[in-house]
Amino acid sequence: MTSDDARRRRTTVAVASGTALVSIGLLVGLPALDRVDEVGPVGSYPAPLSGEWIGFALVLLAQAAALLASGRTLRATPVAVAFLAVAGSAVSPGDFHTLAELAVIVSVALAVVRVRLGVLWPALATTAGLVVVAEVTGGILRADAPLAAALGQGLLQAAGTVGLPLLVALVIRSRRDERSARTAEASAIGREQEARIDAAVSRERTAMARELHDIAAHHLSGIALMAAVIDRQIDSDPERAHEGVRQVREESTAVLDDLRRLVGLLRDDAPAERAVETVAGILDLVERTALRSDVRLEIRTVGDQTHVAGGVGPLAQLAAYRTAQEALANAALHAAGALVRVTIDDLDSAEVTIRIENGPAATPAASTSSFGGSGLRGMQERADLVGAQLQAGPTDDGGWLVELTLTREAPLAAEDEGLGVSA
Repeated sequence: MTSDDARRRRTTVAVASGTALVSIGLLVGLPALDRVDEVGPVGSYPAPLSGEWIGFALVLLAQAAALLASGRTLRATPVAVAFLAVAGSAVSPGDFHTLAELAVIVSVALAVVRVRLGVLWPALATTAGLVVVAEVTGGILRADAPLAAALGQGLLQAAGTVGLPLLVALVIRSRRDERSARTAEASAIGREQEARIDAAVSRERTAMARELHDIAAHHLSGIALMAAVIDRQIDSDPERAHEGVRQVREESTAVLDDLRRLVGLLRDDAPAERAVETVAGILDLVERTALRSDVRLEIRTVGDQTHVAGGVGPLAQLAAYRTAQEALANAALHAAGALVRVTIDDLDSAEVTIRIENGPAATPAASTSSFGGSGLRGMQERADLVGAQLQAGPTDDGGWLVELTLTREAPLAAEDEGLGVSA
């Protein structure tokens, strides 16, 4: 039994017990209360503990038992209780017979609160008809009113016995449904917020993984290649080997600086110590890479090289920088000794194009880790994020080409267009 079932069972027991106590209490005390009331004549009641009195008391207890057993027969309970009310009118047609309608009111209210009204209408209609029959039966047996008057009284009694608890129960049910709807809405909002938080955390994890991959791929691949060169030169060309060691130290320092910057961005209490990379930063990137590889840079722009990619948003510029970084790292790793050409085309008023093209490897590629394949996927994800166009694939001569086209958020004015090529 679930907690809801247990709660309903406790409620049913309490309601049935309360109805029995109130009904028997009125059965015992109603004659005395009627005699105290000085308004109107005293009603007709059977003597206490007489056969008629005991018979009607048993009817009231039977109604309470029907309420107690209403857990699985809610639709039938009002009908059963109303039928017992008819029996009560036959047993005691006097003024006591209206006490049996208390259980009818309670059974109707319970049924409407717990059962859909669409399937309850037949039972309610039958209950109302039995209430009319009970009133007519009592009137006929008392022989104090004509049939038409008893029938009219029965209809009014049915309206009060069935209609009034129906309205009250509908109000209670509507408030309960409204409360349940608010609870469900709050729960849905909570789940939506949790889903958004999970999505944000997932995006942050992806961004962190991408940043770590970019840092590791660029710097550590260079360190691995320089270490291999140093190993070959340490005996034959000590001076070049010493220079390679210094470059390894510079690359190691750059790795630490980038990692510190990344950790600083993740900490709330750490101020940003370095600006976000831009397209202009590719110049420094190529300059550092040229220390260990044959990399040539060509910038096609109108004005100052340090102000290329005007009108391109900062996120798109960061994507361009990371794409160039990843492409240079891949070229160094998979096409060692090959010529690498980096071209920044800043002449178009609506877009900027960055091309990184390397020739075929001059020497066999160094052994790589089994963990890989994230570079191109990271490039594509960055391009999709900023609405850029990315093309990556092999060239006819056996090399590799990466081309990223960025759309300017604010196109250059016509008077700013022109040709200016620098290398």
